[in-house]
Formats: sequence, C-alpha cells, structure tokens
Amino acid sequence: MPGSQLGPDLRALGFDVQNALLPDDLPRLLAEVPAGERVALVDPRFLGHLHALRLALTDPRFPAASVPGALTVQAEARPALARALAEVPAAPAAQVRTAAVLTDGVAAALEADGVAVHHPELGSLVATVPADEAAAAAASRAVSAVDDEAVRLRNAVKSRDGFFTTHFISPYSRYIARWCARRGLTPNQVTTASLITALIAAGCAATGTRGGYVAAGVLLILSFVLDCTDGQLARYSLQYSTMGAWLDATFDRAKEYAYYAGLALGAARGGDDVWALALGAMVLQTCRHVVDFSFNEAHVVGTDASANTSPTAALSGRLDSVGWTVWVRRMIVLPIGERWAMIAVLTAATTPRVVFYALLTGCAFAACYTTAGRVLRSVARRATRTDRAARALADLADSGPLAQLVAAKAPRIPGAPVVAAVGAAALIAAALTQPVGGRQMIVAAVLYAILSGLAVAGPLKGALDWLVPPLFRVAEYGTVLILAARSDVDGALPAAFGLVSAVAYHHYDTVYRIKGGSGAPPQWLVRVIGGQEGRTLVVTVLAAVLATRGTDFTLALTALAAVIALVVLVESIRFWVSSGAPAVHDEGETA
Repeated sequence: MPGSQLGPDLRALGFDVQNALLPDDLPRLLAEVPAGERVALVDPRFLGHLHALRLALTDPRFPAASVPGALTVQAEARPALARALAEVPAAPAAQVRTAAVLTDGVAAALEADGVAVHHPELGSLVATVPADEAAAAAASRAVSAVDDEAVRLRNAVKSRDGFFTTHFISPYSRYIARWCARRGLTPNQVTTASLITALIAAGCAATGTRGGYVAAGVLLILSFVLDCTDGQLARYSLQYSTMGAWLDATFDRAKEYAYYAGLALGAARGGDDVWALALGAMVLQTCRHVVDFSFNEAHVVGTDASANTSPTAALSGRLDSVGWTVWVRRMIVLPIGERWAMIAVLTAATTPRVVFYALLTGCAFAACYTTAGRVLRSVARRATRTDRAARALADLADSGPLAQLVAAKAPRIPGAPVVAAVGAAALIAAALTQPVGGRQMIVAAVLYAILSGLAVAGPLKGALDWLVPPLFRVAEYGTVLILAARSDVDGALPAAFGLVSAVAYHHYDTVYRIKGGSGAPPQWLVRVIGGQEGRTLVVTVLAAVLATRGTDFTLALTALAAVIALVVLVESIRFWVSSGAPAVHDEGETA
C-alpha cells in the first residue's frame, strides 16, 4: 500500500506485497492470487509489533484470523472474502485515508457469513490503526515499551505446565527452540530427534549394566528436553502442520513404552523377569489417558451446561487462589515431566523392578485421585450431552461387529457404565480365577461381548457414561496381561506387550482424530481389527487352545500384534499425511 512501511515486515513473514490504491482494487488483486494460497489485508496505517502481525497472519490452524488493522484468510475462506470485498462501497482516495478500518469491517463481514475468524490473544503486544497523530505517537510509545522478542519467547512456553517442566526445563528449552528456529529447523525434526534419543535410551537400558542404566537416565531427560522444545518451537515460529500433529500425538507414547520394554529387557539380562510389571505400567498409563480424553469429550467439548457449580469445582477454585496448592495438585497427578524425571533418576540409581514399582504406585494414586474427582464433578454437574459428545464417546468405546450386533438388536437400557463395569469385572475375575484353558474363560469373554453391546446400545449421554471407554480399556488390556502372565508360556508377556502396544496406538490415533475434529477412524478398520470385544474374545480363545502347546500361544499373540500394527499404521499414516487431516499442534498432556 502506498506510503506504508509494512512491506519489509510482511515480506519477512512470507507474503508478496501488492499495493491497493482504492478498495475497488482489492477484488482484482484477490483474483490474481492462485486459488490455493492464503491472502492478507493490512491497513497501511497499521502500527504494532511484528509478532502481533505474525500471530494474526501466519498461524495455519484457522480459516481466518484478525487483529486491528490486519486480516488473513486461508484458501477455504476465500470465497467468503470475495463476497465481503464485493460489498465494500467505493470511495475516493482522500476519503479512504481517513475512513474506518477496512480490514476490521471485512473481518466482521466474514463472521456474519459464517467464517470462524480467530482473534489471537495479544497480551502486551500492540496492534492498532491510530485515528490521528496523537494516537499514533501513543501507539509508537507503547510499541517501544514492550520487547517483542521477549513476549514471543514467553508465549512459546505452555501456560499450564507441570512443576518440573516449568522450573527445570522451560527456562532454557525456549532458547533452544529459538536457536532451532533461527537455523531453519522444524518442530518435526526436533520431534524425530527426541524419538531417536529415547530409543537410544531404551537400548542403553536394555544392556542391563549399571553404566547402561545411567546413560539411559541421562538420555531420557535429554529426550524430554527435546520433547518440550518441539512444541515451543512450533509456538515460537507458528509452524503447525498435519504431520506435526500426528508425530507429536504418538511419539510421546512410543518413547515411553519403548523405554519400558528396554528396562524389561535389561532386567531379563540380569535374571529378573519384570515384563508383567512393564505391561502393567503401560496398561495403567494408557487407561489414565483414556479417562482424561473421555471426560474432556463429555464435559469440555460436548456439553451445553452452564458453569460448573459442583462442590468439587468450588473447592478447586478456592485452592487455585493459594499458589502452592496449584503446584502440588499438578505434581501428584504425575504428569509426563515428573514421571520421566522419576523414571530417569530411579533407572540410574536403582533397578528396573524398583522403577516399575514406583511407577505403578505413583500412577495408581494419580489415577484414583483424578478419576474420583471427575466422578464427583460429573455427578454434581448439571449438563446436557450433545450428539457430538455421545458420538465421540461411542467412537472411543471402539465397539466391533459383535458389540454392534448386540447393540442393534437389544433394547436400550439405562446405566451404561454399570453394565460396562459388570462386564469388565466379570471378565477380569474370570481371568484371575478360572483355568486359562478352561471353558469358563471363553464363556466369560462371550458374556463380556454381549454386555459391551448392551452398554453402547443407546447414546452415551448419561452423567457417568464417559466411564464406558476406560472400562473397556481396562477389560481388554487387563485380560491380555493376566492371561499372558498366568499361561506361563515362554515369551508370552513380551508378545502381549507388543499386542497391547499396537492396540493402544489405535486408541490414541482415534483420540487425536476426534480432537482434531476429523472423527474416528473408518468403520472398516474397526471391523478388520475386531473391535475391543472381538479382540478380547480372540485372545481368550487363543489362550484356551494354545496355552498348553509350547510357544504356540506366544507365536499367535505375536502374529496378532503384527497384523493389527500393520493395518492400523498403514491407515493412520495415510490419514495423517492426507489433506483431510487437521492442521493442529496438539498440546497433549500437561508436561
């Protein structure tokens, strides 16, 4: 735009700058831009920080974004932009220079046309179009008073991290993120480096030597530093991508569970079999995450409830006013930072068995604490679940053909979580008490499949229906763990570890597709891998038939794990690299 000093800044942000003498020129200039590219409108009178423009114009997660005096529109919203510009009245140049801010009016027109326009939080950053010279001078002083780069660095760090991450990682990892940004490194490259570092740590742990354990602990902390850095780099440089969403969503779990396997292998070298503990830790951690996801889908995304006025929420609000209690409550749920720090220190100083005992104890306490609090909130909270929330919970349930057949034929009965809990408890009890090769175990698995179908026969809109997916995870994973442990077949537990890893990946993949707004994996995939009740029944039958035939049970579990992993990974990779995947960088669990 003539007379504007914004050209260099906009070019630095990746834009080709075109000048519009009059609003009438805008439709023509818009038509000249290739259809698949973003466009931005910036008022030549704009005054503000470069990072304010960066937040408004370069974040790819939103179809449109706006700050005072600046607007960007992605390809999918450009038809609405064309309509809005077509309605802008013509005006002479002298009148344009003193007119109201055109970009703000266009942003309002886009919102009226149904486009979700993002308005980034600027905090102390300045973005304004001054009306006169006095306002311009005041805006210039405000810009000078705030360090743009300091704000950018501060905003690169998540606002609700855990104690360990906030005080021992983020004070320097943000500078690593800036170093990476200035050298052209991407968040995906840092994420991959974190994965490789964690896998090397797992390999060191698998040596079973004290030196290997010490190296593993150090490398695990380094992997976590890089894990924090990738998200900070994404926020610092606004590099959000579909591939980044997939990598960030899955690699944390892959790193942690690979490390568990490394510890189990190292312990085996020393004559200590801790595979049952390793699998138990993975099962517990995965079930904790499913509780988190299910509760959030039911209460954060999918309700039209008014403010939460339950006694539990009121107590939480009062505790938030006392600073130290916030940190204590974040630490006792053992977020990833505290958890990995504990694992790293205990690996270096003790044995794998001690590591898993501490991990199981801490995670069990955290699971009881968070689940009890959420149950109390759900009971006391008045909320109406939307169809979207009920659909998300049904997708998280991962019901296969057997459960779907029962759900289609059976009447809808109230108390879905009670039905699911009865089925899960009966199945786990049978796995613990009945002979692995006995007919009773197969009957229990069939009964569980029937009750699973009854639990999802109706929409999951009850106050505690979010418990259904976690109960299904406990039943499936727990049954695999118990049958493998009780079979006394050589190699059954490591094979079961691989099977649960493959299935857990499918469940995490489902979660992040839902969180990205893309829905669950296709139904054909769920049918091919059997659904949670189908896989449980298959493992039960395999144990009954093969547990007394040498290592046949181990081979069967390994083959099942390989097939599920192959099918799920191929479909997952196809989805996440496709144009239909959500362009988000998920924040994941509190670090």
